[in-house]
Amino acid sequence: MQVMVYQDVGITQREEAQMGMITIDYKDRRPLYQQLMEKIEELALGGLIKADEQLPSVRSLAVELAINPNTIQRAYGELEKKGIVYSVPGRGSFLAASQEALLSKSRDVILRDLFQLIERAKSCGIGREMFLTEAAKFYDEGNDGSDYNTKYQQAF
Repeated sequence: MQVMVYQDVGITQREEAQMGMITIDYKDRRPLYQQLMEKIEELALGGLIKADEQLPSVRSLAVELAINPNTIQRAYGELEKKGIVYSVPGRGSFLAASQEALLSKSRDVILRDLFQLIERAKSCGIGREMFLTEAAKFYDEGNDGSDYNTKYQQAF
């Protein structure tokens, strides 16, 4: 598995998944272990890591990403708690869940998050039509979110 570190090179998630890379964005506010977890899940969902396939070792990934091995271990540990990864003492960590199982879990999480987002939108006075119109804009293929970044993020 190829590993690449980048700061902000404008690569899309689809391109990244197709190239099979684990990347870390140091400008991202999320902790590194969460980014790493997300990337492994994306690679698994994209079929680039198969069930029972070995993940990079903690030590090798830490060297390649130039981050503390404890960060990698934490990400692997959290993935293990979620049932996505399993470890074999002395052999390493392996992808436990099949692509179908990951998709099912992802859908559940997305739907839960969507419910919470709808509740927040209602409490902020965003009507159904405005919510659906804006959601459709972001959902449409090819929308990279740049409209959001320029229009809405300036307000915060």
